[in-house]
Amino acid sequence: MSQNPEDDRRRNAMTVDVEDYFQVSAFESHIRREQWDRLPCRVEGNVERILALFDAHAVKATFFVLGWMAERYPRMVRQLAEQGHEVASHGYEHVRVMHQTPAAFREDIRRSRGLLEDTTGIPVRGYRAASYSIGRDTLWALDELLESGHQYSSSIYPIRHDLYGMPEAARFAFRHGCETGLLEIPVTTVQIGQRNFPCGGGGYFRLFPYALSRWALQRVNEHDGESAVFYFHPWEIDPEQPRPKGIGLKTRVRHYLNLSRMEARLTRLLQDFAWSRMDQVFLPSSETQH
Repeated sequence: MSQNPEDDRRRNAMTVDVEDYFQVSAFESHIRREQWDRLPCRVEGNVERILALFDAHAVKATFFVLGWMAERYPRMVRQLAEQGHEVASHGYEHVRVMHQTPAAFREDIRRSRGLLEDTTGIPVRGYRAASYSIGRDTLWALDELLESGHQYSSSIYPIRHDLYGMPEAARFAFRHGCETGLLEIPVTTVQIGQRNFPCGGGGYFRLFPYALSRWALQRVNEHDGESAVFYFHPWEIDPEQPRPKGIGLKTRVRHYLNLSRMEARLTRLLQDFAWSRMDQVFLPSSETQH
């Protein structure tokens, strides 16, 4: 037993999906991709704030970065790697997998992985699909990821949701297809009765009281004996972000709810649990050596 009780806490994976407010899937029918370069981009400032927050709590995390971002903000991406965080892929420009053919998906993941590796000089091991869009009809994407050199994915959310979700999927890390298949590491859920409920971040973390999120993550760590995966986006700590017109009520509530409270909640989360990078939590140590 170590002298510091915190050293004995189960490590969880802290992750950030590096995309800006105008790139979210819920806005795709309102903001065209050809508009992106003409909109005010706030990601650099928000990432700086996140890095300062992580540094204050001695936390290293995994940043799933769009290839689009690596092309335009290479200094930011290099900074992530230089500060000891894992840089993983979020695809090139946030296209959901169900909207891609296998050939288009293959080109997308290889392009984005190449951009990130050229920018950081470090191998990219992980991938996260836009809006957790790998599910029962797109499991072929996991084979494509393995073939392209990725070692793990965190792209399945084992819940029921109107935009994504595969509730019948395993709740915790599993190999796809066989013992040598790609490692899929689902976003964390808590099981109550026979149903999975989200507790791995995003809008749910902003919606529910913090005490409920803390209880659920503690249950995963202590009752299930598993490490959790938590995620958020840089725009979630930015209540001053521009607000596009014409967005429906449900989307507005999901996107803007409690943005002003997010950073304080993250601070409590970083204090209450032990956090690390995806690769250091879930991959064998021999696979995390550069």
